[in-house]
Amino acid sequence: MTHPFIIAEIAQAHNGSFDKALDYIDALAETGIDAIKFQTHIAAAESSIHEPFRIKFSDQDATRFDYWKRMEFSKVQWKELKARCEKAGVEFISSPFSNAAVDLLEEIGVKRYKVGSGEVNNFLLLEKMAQTGKPIIVSSGMSSFAELDQTVSFLKKKKADYSILQCTTSYPTLPAQYGLNVISELKERYHVPIGFSDHSAESATCIAAAALGAEILEFHAVFSHSDFGPDASSSIEISEIPKMVHSIRAIAKALQHPIDKNDNNQFTALKQIFEKSLAVNKDLPKGHILSFEDLEAKKPKGFGIDAAQFQDILGKQTNAALSKWDFLTQDVLE
Repeated sequence: MTHPFIIAEIAQAHNGSFDKALDYIDALAETGIDAIKFQTHIAAAESSIHEPFRIKFSDQDATRFDYWKRMEFSKVQWKELKARCEKAGVEFISSPFSNAAVDLLEEIGVKRYKVGSGEVNNFLLLEKMAQTGKPIIVSSGMSSFAELDQTVSFLKKKKADYSILQCTTSYPTLPAQYGLNVISELKERYHVPIGFSDHSAESATCIAAAALGAEILEFHAVFSHSDFGPDASSSIEISEIPKMVHSIRAIAKALQHPIDKNDNNQFTALKQIFEKSLAVNKDLPKGHILSFEDLEAKKPKGFGIDAAQFQDILGKQTNAALSKWDFLTQDVLE
């Protein structure tokens, strides 16, 4: 991968509106991202009326189950969403939260799967995804290393193509919770592509993750933090995304072009311009004994003794009178 794969997640920001989901695709496709991710919920397959609200954000939904029901799209609508993404030049991705959702996404024709933080140890769902033979991105938000080890072992046995994202399941995630250190720990532990899933609502977080070598970056996107929905406060506003993407791409390019500080030949011409030669800062008579207080350094290099060599001429005597600001050369020294 030549640069981080950048995923903007709409999730439920569409609030169950198909038209708004299309609007999100159109807006996000202009920001430079690689993929747009939804969540595919089939309420009857994944939830029940006993599921508690993570946070009570909706007055129109009596239960969390009712909310998931309202977030469902039909198969025809999912196909239209995918087609809209393809027309806009971005990949359509969706996280399934049930085996039934995997079946639906297979009919639609996704290229890869994303495992939400709450599904990392749902081996039934992982088995279903693994059976498709498609790449699986695992978000590690609520998992310890011990739990991740079990998931990785399971995926290896299934010969799955998988990657892992560092993620903190907190909305919004505060700086002390980012866990940016985990990126390198995941790389060392699992030796697969490692990325970062963000809920901080700060563009700097993904930029920092890119600088630390994250190969996949995912963040929630929203038109405005004031929009309705459980993730609005932990999302990046769409107006901020183009600049963030530009920064991520620039950092990725920088990481691919390490600088060799042992070789500065490319700066030879610039060094002649910016580096300096020794000069005298006052009129000096012949026979003057040079001291530090007599010296200044002036551009360009090469018209006098290098400024770096000033200590070599301290205490030496001039064999000719010098005017203020004259360059100091070897031929005027005894």
